[in-house]
Amino acid sequence: MQKVLITGGAGFIGSHISEKLYKDYKVVILDNLSSGCRENLPQNAELKLYKLNIEKDDIENVFALEKPDYVIHLAAQTGVNYSVQNPYTDANINIMASIRLLEVCKKYNIKKFITASSAAVYGNPQYIPIDENHPTVPMSQYGLSKLAMEKYIQLSGLPYIIFRFSNAFGPRQKSSKESGVVAIFNNAMKKNEPINIFGNGEQIRDFIYVADIADVCKRAIESDIKNEIINFSTNRGISINYLFSKMADLYNYTYRANYLPERAGDIKDSILANKKALELFGKIEFTSLQTGLNALKHDKN
Repeated sequence: MQKVLITGGAGFIGSHISEKLYKDYKVVILDNLSSGCRENLPQNAELKLYKLNIEKDDIENVFALEKPDYVIHLAAQTGVNYSVQNPYTDANINIMASIRLLEVCKKYNIKKFITASSAAVYGNPQYIPIDENHPTVPMSQYGLSKLAMEKYIQLSGLPYIIFRFSNAFGPRQKSSKESGVVAIFNNAMKKNEPINIFGNGEQIRDFIYVADIADVCKRAIESDIKNEIINFSTNRGISINYLFSKMADLYNYTYRANYLPERAGDIKDSILANKKALELFGKIEFTSLQTGLNALKHDKN
């Protein structure tokens, strides 16, 4: 069996990818468990978990011991507002740690380097849906750090696939001020607590279910596709107000949303074109928003 090393593999997206891969691949996980946790990982699976920080710990020793064939790099600082307030830390995690990882991957001749970038690299769209040729003008330090990471990957000489995911949601996504809006709504509605919406709620987002991301990452390993930047999205946008209404009906939630001023760095509208992904990977069965929300509601994590 070939071996896949996943940074951030015990986190929200990483744990779903680990779950998707472990029956067909040997899976090695590097995670500092700052936001991920062992409980996210499939039980009784033959996974190896190294509690390490790729910024500063001896990750080369893991590569020498495990000799992975592929690397999926998900470990990152993901908060837009956090990046605005803490640009040094954001850059250190998203850029410098990624460079450190790339150098080790080059030394150990990784067959393909797959990573998660972000729609934030585009900034406010000049047109919608946003395709991969859209200008990249980040509005936040987070978007800038992700774009810089992309450039270092392209210059590394490693075969790569860079995914620009739209707004991921699903089970195991923790709720915090920096997490996705679906997770925030889910947590508040389960507890019947008030909800804040920044701006007028008419901003548009493109929500992609996490299991669909896990599926395309497996297909990325198994395909001959390389040296590509690929949007991965449903190519469908809904407003935050519509999302709130759908989830309120699902949870029998009775509060009205509390509207607050817009936040610095937030993008008004974002819908990613997925034409390139469909051309490269063929038919993709996307999970509907309703199906994904139903699964999230019954998530015990």
